[in-house]
Amino acid sequence: MTRSRSSLALLFILLAFAGTLPAAAKTFRWAYQGDVNSLDPYALNETFTHSFLSNVYEALVMRDRALNLIPGLALEWANVEPTVWRFKLRPGVKFQDGSPFSADDVIFSYQRVTKEGSDDASLVASVKEVRKLDELTVDFITRAPNPILPQEITSWLIMSKNWAEANGATEPSSTAKKIENFATRNADGTGPFTVKSRDPGVRTVLVANPNWWGKVEHNITEVVFTPIGSDQTRVAALLSGDVEFMDPVPLQDLDRLAADKSIRVLKGPELRTIFLGLDQYRDELLYSNVKGKNPFKDRRVRLAIYQAIDIEAIKTQVMHGASRPSGLMVGPGVNGYDASIDHRYKFDPAAAKALLAEAGYPDGFQVQLDCPNDRYNNDERICQAVAAMLARVGIKIDLLAQTKARYFQKVLSRDTSFHLLGWQPPSYDAHSTLFNVMDTPADRVAGAPKGQGGYNLGGYSNPKVDALTAQIQQEIDPKMRQALITEAFKLHMQDIGEIPLHQQAIAWGVRPNVHVELRSDDYLDLRHVVVE
Repeated sequence: MTRSRSSLALLFILLAFAGTLPAAAKTFRWAYQGDVNSLDPYALNETFTHSFLSNVYEALVMRDRALNLIPGLALEWANVEPTVWRFKLRPGVKFQDGSPFSADDVIFSYQRVTKEGSDDASLVASVKEVRKLDELTVDFITRAPNPILPQEITSWLIMSKNWAEANGATEPSSTAKKIENFATRNADGTGPFTVKSRDPGVRTVLVANPNWWGKVEHNITEVVFTPIGSDQTRVAALLSGDVEFMDPVPLQDLDRLAADKSIRVLKGPELRTIFLGLDQYRDELLYSNVKGKNPFKDRRVRLAIYQAIDIEAIKTQVMHGASRPSGLMVGPGVNGYDASIDHRYKFDPAAAKALLAEAGYPDGFQVQLDCPNDRYNNDERICQAVAAMLARVGIKIDLLAQTKARYFQKVLSRDTSFHLLGWQPPSYDAHSTLFNVMDTPADRVAGAPKGQGGYNLGGYSNPKVDALTAQIQQEIDPKMRQALITEAFKLHMQDIGEIPLHQQAIAWGVRPNVHVELRSDDYLDLRHVVVE
């Protein structure tokens, strides 16, 4: 884009902001690097989607400012039998269309989230059935004992049975399969905000729900959400006061913005791990010049790629110090993290070249790398750095960087050979990463629960890891459970099932008159936002 076109784009967006709503004290204007892909809460198992929609829809169990479990649409819960969790539902709650919330909505939501096309089935994968005891009591029957079920369902948002049936939205829409229905652009939750208008890719407006059941701690009457992909334009909107909140702060601008007294920069560690996935399933790679075989099936090739990546250079030159290099697929703050085994294979380009030659690729090979350009901190730049590092050992990368909407549509259909992805366990427990990212995909294992391996896009498979994951889910003794988690991660590290890179940092930009709670799960909870 030319300088004049960039300037015109900047002017257009700033004028758009100026022409929306008056800068009243209770209007909160929020800019993010990408749009929410869908208003259907089961369309995409992604942190930002869950975060955005949790202001409109709600879960049975929620989290407070410190990420502790608190009652949501369920007032209390108890493990009444080894395989039965009983939930007492909150009385007097209404959906935003005025219909009452009841056990029927919980059962409907369970049935809908487990249907074909849902990307959130893994959140309730341990559940075999939901039974109604009365209008405000339900039992969750699990396939085996599951001591962490309440933690696992904090991102599972409850929908209205009546609303979905009345609007032809009983089936989940799907980001991966490009399936839309009424729930894609409309919403009817029980949360503190309702959707006033939705213009995908341009702007979404939320307004405060006057009939919300909770104690109102915010003072917002209206939220204007605008996706702004350009870092420069997003920063300009914050500095000019056209938005009160920006996420994320571009890492290259952190120091400059932190020194600017007209804004505040909130920084902290995030629970998400960024990693590279490799197709280890197909007999022939897609998007590669290697024909008739798959180099990624050879551990020597996977290790060569790992040892060709200078993670410290990525930390200093790409992430500007705002990352924590990791040898594990989870980091500190996730239950089950074991610092004693968190180490990386040594950066060693010479060893990488020798491994490639030993595997039969002395001159390397060519392959496509799929990457989002508006989802993770400096995601495209990370991919560019990886491509340059791999080129030095003979692996030529065709980089395909796309907006997250196109990226997820592509990779979730497993139309990929090599990809960059991030995973933050919705339960904040290592089992989530094992089940979703490291277990054998469900379509390759008879009797596997829905959602298993749903984000294992490279098809890594080790039956021992699968068996350990199943044990971990039902193990009650903390020491035994940790030992099982450590064993599973060791196996994955030995196999090089995926290549972990780092845990990224969170950086939010906020106007001085706005009070928000920075959470390590990168959720913006509008319930706690105050605009002075």
